[in-house]
Amino acid sequence: MSRRSLFVIVAGLWGAAAAGCSSLGGSFGPPTHPLIPEAKGIRDSAPVPAPVPRELAKVLHAPYVVEPGDTLLVQPAELDAPLRLPPDQLVLADGTIDLGKYGRPVVAGRTVPEIEAIVQEAVKAKEKDPVTVNVRLVGRASKVYYVLGEVNAPGAFPVTGRETVLDAIVAAGNLTRRASQENIILDRPTPPDGCRVVLPVCWREITQLGDTTTNYQIMPGDRIFVPTQTLCETLLPQRFQAKKACGACVRPQVPCWGGNGGGPGCADPAHGAAAGPLAGRAPGTCPGGKCCADPVAGPVAVPSPLAIAPPTPGGAIPGPMPTPMPIPETVAAPGPIDPIPTSLPPTLPSTPSGLVRPGESLGPPPTSLPPIPMPEGGLPGVPRP
Repeated sequence: MSRRSLFVIVAGLWGAAAAGCSSLGGSFGPPTHPLIPEAKGIRDSAPVPAPVPRELAKVLHAPYVVEPGDTLLVQPAELDAPLRLPPDQLVLADGTIDLGKYGRPVVAGRTVPEIEAIVQEAVKAKEKDPVTVNVRLVGRASKVYYVLGEVNAPGAFPVTGRETVLDAIVAAGNLTRRASQENIILDRPTPPDGCRVVLPVCWREITQLGDTTTNYQIMPGDRIFVPTQTLCETLLPQRFQAKKACGACVRPQVPCWGGNGGGPGCADPAHGAAAGPLAGRAPGTCPGGKCCADPVAGPVAVPSPLAIAPPTPGGAIPGPMPTPMPIPETVAAPGPIDPIPTSLPPTLPSTPSGLVRPGESLGPPPTSLPPIPMPEGGLPGVPRP
């Protein structure tokens, strides 16, 4: 390699380091999906943990507001009613549905019970006999979330109410090999003159530790953005994994059971209720027979009914030894056993008629069959020879 080429490579790496490795992607070019500095700054200022619903702490969504693109099913409550309505009603771009002779009411921006009351009034104005109408939501196309960036199948996905960040990324085909797993973010729509909500996502902690701190519940309109790895992340992945991108991903991880290195919070009959991440655990329920480290007294062992006491310094086991079962001096020998026959008797006591006894010969096989007697008149339908 010439000095000129070496100088160019060194200068390029120095320039990347001076730029914070954010201007170059993993292929020595600009990142395909870079994380802008404004999003990174707002993400780093988010409280930990953020006061939003997440896995194990989900909330119910607000009543569904119908928008253009949704589909409604409008039909009489009684199937044998004389009322006839177009069943599937697509909410048009102007927010209306087509009820035929009953008009085109505006339903966008209203909940399903409100729409049901509107349709009931429209039917009542045309029909003499009262007819109850039922309206159901059968297509929810207006409430979606987005997964963008370094995923295998980016796009918009319908919100059902139970999705988390983990569900969303799995629905988008999971991360690509160029994804920057330390810089995934979730941002929520806000008004033009309002503040911005950008939350960090700790992907490795969610998938490998079951940490729900950043596994947020998905709301309509949420955007999950997976940026591309920078050049330094590609060349030095271990360094960037050790140096987390945000404070939410550097929280201490405490095991939920005892043993070596156990964390605080395990309950014990002698030390009272648990504290820390295991608060609320009933006394004496520590798995594995050991408690996590007590904040004051250190590791505590939970007595087990099957535990064996350790030997004393003299080598003897404390407590009385169990009385051994007495062993009889003599054992009665079993009676004589009849010998097992090794051959069959030469003849059987009795056999049915026609059977060959043991030892008898069948004789040579017949060479011809005996003649079959024919009737005098011959067989019917068969000419005589």
